Amino acid sequence: MSIDIETAARVAKLARIKVEEDQLPELAIAFNDILGFIEQLNEVDVAGVEPMVSVTPMRLKRRQDGVTDGNQQAKVLSNAPDAREGFFAVPKVVE
Repeated sequence: MSIDIETAARVAKLARIKVEEDQLPELAIAFNDILGFIEQLNEVDVAGVEPMVSVTPMRLKRRQDGVTDGNQQAKVLSNAPDAREGFFAVPKVVE
């Protein structure tokens, strides 16, 4: 796939990037270089390569998935401007 000057101008317009007319050929060349690099990457055989999340192998700590109230109700409600009966009190907005 090759990017011509008209396509480069359209991409710049869609990206809302102001590009002068005399800079469009350079932009088209840069786009073509990027696409060429992507084509090179597509040629790499990645069969059998496991996807990575990090460059160092690590396992995330796991915990039991259980529903709790956090046991911090008083601490949380201490930040509320108005708390009543163990809940945040908010002004009525719908009548």
